[in-house]
Amino acid sequence: MEMTKKMIESLTAFQVNEITESLVYRNLSRLEKNPDNKRVLEHIANEELKHYKVLKQFTNKAPLPDKFRVWKFTQIARFFGVTFGIKLMEKGEVHAQSNYRAFEKYPELVQIATEEGVHEKELINMIDEERLNYMGSVVLGLNDALVELTGTLAGFTLALNNPGLIALTGSITGIAAALSMASSEYLSTKSEGAGKSAIKASVYTGTAYLITVILLILPFLLLSNVFLSLSITIGTALCIIAVFNYYYSVAKDESFKHRFLEMATLSTSVAGISFLIGYLLNKFTGINV
Repeated sequence: MEMTKKMIESLTAFQVNEITESLVYRNLSRLEKNPDNKRVLEHIANEELKHYKVLKQFTNKAPLPDKFRVWKFTQIARFFGVTFGIKLMEKGEVHAQSNYRAFEKYPELVQIATEEGVHEKELINMIDEERLNYMGSVVLGLNDALVELTGTLAGFTLALNNPGLIALTGSITGIAAALSMASSEYLSTKSEGAGKSAIKASVYTGTAYLITVILLILPFLLLSNVFLSLSITIGTALCIIAVFNYYYSVAKDESFKHRFLEMATLSTSVAGISFLIGYLLNKFTGINV
């Protein structure tokens, strides 16, 4: 079967992608300190280079890599983790198995599709990254902070009606809760004995909680209108949920929509109920601060 001009153009585009990804994996292997992860990354880099050379036999071309994409995904992986960077890169590509269907009469190209669709994913999942091993602890800290503190601040907004006082009581509540959550995670991880460090798990949980506390309380420190502050706090909570769940969904190959809606519904529902409780307490007790 003779290659058409359009088919050659498609394969050339695939070549650019293969050599680009090969360089990304090569860069990451040089940055990686874990010897097992380094070996996996080097292996994938070699696989991508092999694909590039196979495609060259059909195109008789040697296109250059996309240097901007090489730089972009190298930096993303450097700052947000190797697994996230790699999976984001692979997620954004359209050259995988489906794009090779037009070349099913060429065994070499079918082999590339198989390796792209199965073998490569298996290799990526072999990468052992600490931040993902403790992702459950981060989830626990974020989830508790978002639900508890958003609800608490919503209740304080009507009960206290003073931005400085709301920020102060919210900070005390948040810091105490962060320490409590970190302690609970330490004891829980230690009792499970799942091969994770109890200290690291508690630090991840407590840090995630404290960062969330700071972001949620900040509007009450900067603004005098408590209702505007609460609105910004709820908006901030939704942004945190969206950003974190996007990261989690890419790194763990899970549904972003389902996790986001679940956490967003829970947090806003608790905030609404707490706001109502604050209103009722303020009205029926007659206590004004």
